[in-house]
Amino acid sequence: MAKIFRDEDYRPRPNRRGSRPRTKNRPDHKDAVSGLVTGVDRGRYRVILADDEGNFPSASPSRKKGKRSRRAASVTAVRASHLRKHAIVPGDIVRLVGDTSGTEGTLARLVEVTERQTLLRRSADDADPTERVLVANVDVMGIVTATVDPEPSFGLIDRALVAAFEAGITPLLIVTKTDLHPATELRQRFSAAGVDIVESSIDPDADAAVARSTEDDSALDEADPHAEVAEHLRGRISVLVGHSGVGKSTLTNILVPAADRATGHVNDVTGRGRHTSSSAVCLPLERGGWLIDTPGVRSFGLAHVDRETLLSAFPELVDATAECPRGCTHLADSPGCRLDDWVADGKAGPGGVSRLESLRRLLPSTG
Repeated sequence: MAKIFRDEDYRPRPNRRGSRPRTKNRPDHKDAVSGLVTGVDRGRYRVILADDEGNFPSASPSRKKGKRSRRAASVTAVRASHLRKHAIVPGDIVRLVGDTSGTEGTLARLVEVTERQTLLRRSADDADPTERVLVANVDVMGIVTATVDPEPSFGLIDRALVAAFEAGITPLLIVTKTDLHPATELRQRFSAAGVDIVESSIDPDADAAVARSTEDDSALDEADPHAEVAEHLRGRISVLVGHSGVGKSTLTNILVPAADRATGHVNDVTGRGRHTSSSAVCLPLERGGWLIDTPGVRSFGLAHVDRETLLSAFPELVDATAECPRGCTHLADSPGCRLDDWVADGKAGPGGVSRLESLRRLLPSTG
């Protein structure tokens, strides 16, 4: 009787050129130096090396005459072959070997990605199981939205808040163009959402105001419309996310004058901005810390977020779910759901109705 072969019986013929035994003893790279990834471009990684104390200096050259400021050592690196399937993004802390002099034309080798403290992810849409890693080790997510031109996208803001809570990142709602229209509606909607809200008016004199405050390190210039934003980002690794056209790159150029990020305008027909930033880049803040500017997004999929995490991103509604019957889906047709009464009683704040609607739109996308 002929033998029946199964798939696991298959043994491929060894490759003559690659059949030599490999050692299991990998190099420990004990002399590797640490660095912070600040940019990624076609397989090349821009990395700021750690100083003698293990920190990543972010101070820009001082504007004061006679005062020298530390300048971070920057190198270009490629990743080792065993990391070829590992996503490396701005904010990652890595270890490097090889030529770390930073001399033009030299390349270091990136051999390890250290454990990430936080990881911001998104999917293309709620049905796409593939996760896109955006940034790593971020402390603050600045969700940038404009009051007008373009109109606020409350759906994107809610989704970004969920992603921030899921990643363990502190959200910060940055409202731009308040010189054109007040932020009253935004403040009302998110007053009980557990997120700080700061305003920033993009005006032609902003650069001059920031320059004046930068020259005086003793205190922030009270006349600077971006002082409150800068204070929230001081000494932290932060990322800016939001639709195209809301003013992310303009705000980045104000907070980091040497950035020179391209800026654009909103289309008069579609009401949408155009992509002016093509890649995420990590930039040093004047008073310490790093700011990551990302390309504008038009969707923020949450396929990787479970139901409990989603509910935790709506703190003004979470307490009401404890009064719901067991197995409640919290949707509008769910019998005995207490969310509607909770909102009707004003316990979810002035923005409770719209926030409940947003929660119910997002719930079907979770597992």
